[in-house]
Amino acid sequence: MAPAVVLSQRDGPIGRVTLNRPEVMNAITVELAEALSSALAKLVDDCEVIVIRGAGGNFCVGGDFHELERLRDLGSDATIELFAAFGRSCALIGELDVPVVAAVEGYAMAGGFELLQACDICIAKSDSTIADNHANFGQVPGGGGSQRLARLVGRQRASAHILTGDRLSGEQAAEWGLAYRAVAPEEFDGAVEELLGRLVGKTREAQARTKHLLRQGLEMPLEAALELEQRTVVDHLAGSAAGAGIATFTNRG
Repeated sequence: MAPAVVLSQRDGPIGRVTLNRPEVMNAITVELAEALSSALAKLVDDCEVIVIRGAGGNFCVGGDFHELERLRDLGSDATIELFAAFGRSCALIGELDVPVVAAVEGYAMAGGFELLQACDICIAKSDSTIADNHANFGQVPGGGGSQRLARLVGRQRASAHILTGDRLSGEQAAEWGLAYRAVAPEEFDGAVEELLGRLVGKTREAQARTKHLLRQGLEMPLEAALELEQRTVVDHLAGSAAGAGIATFTNRG
């Protein structure tokens, strides 16, 4: 029996998802994309944070060219399903009520880079290799990179990066704001666990509302986003979770 292409487990309050095609650096197939969505949906109700990693020392090198060739032979309707399935996984990350962390090491290329962008937080090994390298293979981004990257780093950097196919180190990705931190290889696993530990134990409702505010605000004019924030905080303060937090603070000491 072939091993599962995505592994998932609940580790206390932490959901752990592993892309599990190490022999091809976790290249994306329709099966992997659909399994990723299933793993995320399965874990979210019982976890406070989810971390996505890749097996075998690499995050993900993007779409599987053998899969793409097979789908092309079947026609456009078949080909689009690869991008649609992967797009659903990336969209789901934004919809979940818990933070989703990308722990990036080795290669995060093309679709792997696009998956990184879809996550709420990225922590990367300083020597990892990160790139939208579609241009180097005569391809066009299809997993959201042409849209998300400009929103994250600005049009100039996004245009130059995608059109040249240049590579970034984890250190450079952090400098660009694509990663929260870049960590030396020998410290990486400990830094990932430390970050996950700081994300657990928070009020789930507040975390969810804040995550969605951050994401929705990027798609709105500032005035509308500020209005959304005000409506959200007033609604939140009317609930029991916020009341408990305020009581805890006011009753200290």
